Amino acid sequence: MTDTRRRVKVYTLNEDRQWDDRGTGHVSSGYVERLKGMSLLVRAESDGSLLLESKINPNTAYQKQQDTLIVWSEAENYDLALSFQEKAGCDEIWEKICQVQGKDPSVDITQDLVDESEEERFDDMSSPGLELPSCELSRLEEIAELVASSLPSPLRREKLALALENEGYIKKLLEIFHVCEDLENIEGLHHLYEIIKGIFLLNRTALFEVMFSEECIMDVIGCLEYDPSLSQSRKHREFLTKTAKFKEVIPISDPELKQKIHQTYRVQYIQDMVLPTPSVFEENMLSTLHSFIFFNKVEIVGMLQEDEKFLTELFAQLTDEATDEEKRQELVNFLKEFCAFSQTLQPQNRDAFFKTLSNMGILPALEVILGMDDVQVRSAATDIFSYLVEYNPSMVREFVMQEAQQNDDDILLINLIIEHMICDTDPELGGAVQLMGLLRTLVDPENMLATANKTEKTEFLGFFYKHCMHVLTAPLLANTTEDKPSKDDFQTAQLLALILELLTFCVEHHTYHIKNYIINKDILRRVLVLMASKHAFLALCALRFKRKIIGLKDEFYNRYIMKSFLFEPVVKAFLNNGSRYNLMNSAIIEMFEFIRVEDIKSLTAHVIENYWKALEDVDYVQTFKGLKLRFEQQRERQDNPKLDSMRSILRNHRYRRDARTLEDEEEMWFNTDEDDMEDGEAVVPPSDKTKNDDDIMDPISKFMERKKLKESEEKEVLLKTNLSGRQSPSFKLSFSGGTKTNLTSQSSASNLPGSPGSPGSPGSPGSPGSVSKSTSQMAAITTKGGLVGLVDYPDDDEEDDEDEDKEETLPLSKKAKLESS
Repeated sequence: MTDTRRRVKVYTLNEDRQWDDRGTGHVSSGYVERLKGMSLLVRAESDGSLLLESKINPNTAYQKQQDTLIVWSEAENYDLALSFQEKAGCDEIWEKICQVQGKDPSVDITQDLVDESEEERFDDMSSPGLELPSCELSRLEEIAELVASSLPSPLRREKLALALENEGYIKKLLEIFHVCEDLENIEGLHHLYEIIKGIFLLNRTALFEVMFSEECIMDVIGCLEYDPSLSQSRKHREFLTKTAKFKEVIPISDPELKQKIHQTYRVQYIQDMVLPTPSVFEENMLSTLHSFIFFNKVEIVGMLQEDEKFLTELFAQLTDEATDEEKRQELVNFLKEFCAFSQTLQPQNRDAFFKTLSNMGILPALEVILGMDDVQVRSAATDIFSYLVEYNPSMVREFVMQEAQQNDDDILLINLIIEHMICDTDPELGGAVQLMGLLRTLVDPENMLATANKTEKTEFLGFFYKHCMHVLTAPLLANTTEDKPSKDDFQTAQLLALILELLTFCVEHHTYHIKNYIINKDILRRVLVLMASKHAFLALCALRFKRKIIGLKDEFYNRYIMKSFLFEPVVKAFLNNGSRYNLMNSAIIEMFEFIRVEDIKSLTAHVIENYWKALEDVDYVQTFKGLKLRFEQQRERQDNPKLDSMRSILRNHRYRRDARTLEDEEEMWFNTDEDDMEDGEAVVPPSDKTKNDDDIMDPISKFMERKKLKESEEKEVLLKTNLSGRQSPSFKLSFSGGTKTNLTSQSSASNLPGSPGSPGSPGSPGSPGSVSKSTSQMAAITTKGGLVGLVDYPDDDEEDDEDEDKEETLPLSKKAKLESS
């Protein structure tokens, strides 16, 4: 169907009382068998699909607004609207609706919106119309009382609205307003305020169209200046006529568009500034006013968007070097407001809007504007850029990657954004925070597209780390060349915290790109210099960055941390913090607790070997002693492979059986004749039967002797040399209390955990997991089913319970074969 008279947009009202666009199509009316009645049908103009199928119910209240809108409710919380392209089409469909409901097409509402009591209905039916008092100065009080008394009743509101429309009453009231102002009749002006406010609460489009017409709107605003609750009148008209100036940065040739812009600004001003804040009961009474403004904005954006001459001239002047600064500022502010208006559009329309701006060259224009010195112009350009990034980050990413092929890194749009973030002069860094959020959106892989031919994530991140990352990290690297930050003022600390926040986000969401960058540029070492900052929030940002890296449990990162001894600044900060129970203390302990719980063996060994002497006295948490216990268990297994293999054999047979062992046992089981077996005899693989108790005890006794020998040797060394340090790098920690403690560590390759030349690190006699305390436990040997087993380590209890449960589920005959005693 090509008839533009029937061309409509379908809207639904959402929970936030905003209109959602459901699509554009052509409306018709006809009998629908399925719905058993005359219905409104809207078919999409794109594919002919059915956008709306709504039966015209005799009792549904339909409302006609602004000559091109029909609004109604399908259910209690489901409002619909049809916005017609032409008034003639709206009138045709309105006549059909009124014909079905038996109403006169001249009305603007077909039914009462709310049911009333039978008594009220009877009273109102007995008086067919509402008679208004004659519009005279002496009867203003009577008129005000009539309006106030009609508001609670929907039927009376309807009759009052019809009476006001039919008699041209509003214009008569505004004539009296001029008389009252001339006579300075304050009482009459107060009554007029109450009357006009009441007319607003009638929520009628037909009345709004009269009140917001060019000849009436300023007088309506004048009436609302005289609020009885205020001692002095407001000067709203003075502000609108003298202070608020309409500037045509680009001349608008369409008079209808110009009038619509004036009207929308003034009505928005009435809603936001003039009308008192509506009470809970009055809020829904102004829904038509909200709709009036909303549809006006949609029309303005649509009309400007279609005017290609206007937009072409706008962008030409924006980027022209000959344009003076004041003019350019006005152009940018107009474009910002234009984008703000677009937020009222629905997704499909907004998509078309931004596509139009993109085709006109908005991104190159923004690049030129952001390079200017005027702070206000740059701020407005940043707001426009944020609209673009939030709506379509892929469009921005595509532009900057194409731009990189032609320009140097210094003038890339994304690098301009980073530089403005770094150079923000605001003490609170308000602009920098906004720009950092935009950068975060641009580098977020979650909103990147992947197609069959290319992956946006791979391409853009490759571009970003090659052309932009060095600009982002420049302030961080410049400020961390020494052992403590070069500049440690509040504004610098805030900026570095923002950069660290973005880098932490990159560690979490980018994989090899950020890993390569951190390791190649030694970024973590530089970041940890900030642990010495006097600003706790910055030190915590640095710690959070490292914690995020450790949380990945990536051995590439772990080797980098160990090779560069990057726990040193953290332990220094922990010791300098002393006994204070604060966020720094808790965050550092949590990081070490994570290493212990996750059993990150390489980091556990590194921490204990290099920093145990500084941490062994921390006993208000068990984290560090738990780390030592993990380390000692690890060393025991490495120092005595036979014991470790024996322990694994015992655990395999007593607890966890792997698939191959189980297959061997089952095969032997089914090859054995039950009658040949003596009662209580255990079935054990031949390799285990050949082992006797002496074979098992021999390595244990040798291991215990070696342990004791190492303990005595280390005590002698400690007594002779006091506290020895590693050769490279040297590491000294001083307590704030005045006593100094040197940490011992071994850094040579031959002294890695478990290597033959590495010194042992036995626990103190009272520490958990020390050999001296557990000797009696280790010596205790138990036999079960012909197998010899050591007492379990503490972390084996759960596995023991699990396997005992599994054994209980076996048939009794098989249990007897496995568990004979």
